[in-house]
Amino acid sequence: MSIDAFLSPLLLTLRVAGLATAAALLMGVACAYVLARYRFPGRDWLDAVLTLPLVLPPTVLGYYLIVLIGRRGLLGKWLYDNFGLNLMFTWQGAVIAASVVAFPLVFKSARAALEGVSANLENAARTLGASELEVFLRVSLPLALRGIMAGTMLALARAMGEFGATLMVAGNLPGRTQTLSLAVYSATQAGQDDLANVLVVTISIVCALILVITSKLVKPKA
Repeated sequence: MSIDAFLSPLLLTLRVAGLATAAALLMGVACAYVLARYRFPGRDWLDAVLTLPLVLPPTVLGYYLIVLIGRRGLLGKWLYDNFGLNLMFTWQGAVIAASVVAFPLVFKSARAALEGVSANLENAARTLGASELEVFLRVSLPLALRGIMAGTMLALARAMGEFGATLMVAGNLPGRTQTLSLAVYSATQAGQDDLANVLVVTISIVCALILVITSKLVKPKA
């Protein structure tokens, strides 16, 4: 077993999962705030659509992403024609796939946390002259932070273990798009049990650590 066969997918996984979690955090909190604070027609349908990646098979998500960002996709064709960008079979494509899969975990946790913030506290801040942005940053966000961070940690663990959608969108190219989960699949298929064992133990330890941190975040303060 070579060191590069272990380090390359590990470093790529950390990069992909980190960027995907950051994207899921920003989009998840923004969408959660809108649905937690505003009432509008189609709100329940929007909530269902945003939650779909949590329950859809990874291959279905991968297909949707191909339709969206593929060379002939709705967004992919525009990006390629105007900027020469091709997201298929790239690590950037892996980030998009992982962020879509991780998004609902942040979204649902953030929405529940924001809905748990007392409206009286937010209204009190408004009566003192605070803008909506200041109310969110100084009142809503700090009070909901523990729930948001718990969802973010779960999203990170989910992004690290993403397989199906990533395989369809980014492929399984060693050194380019091969994450830990894809490397385990390749090592198993090639009969490299020693490499597969090391990779499995590594990702299991990292994910277990993330879950321990998450449990501490959601545990009520004494």
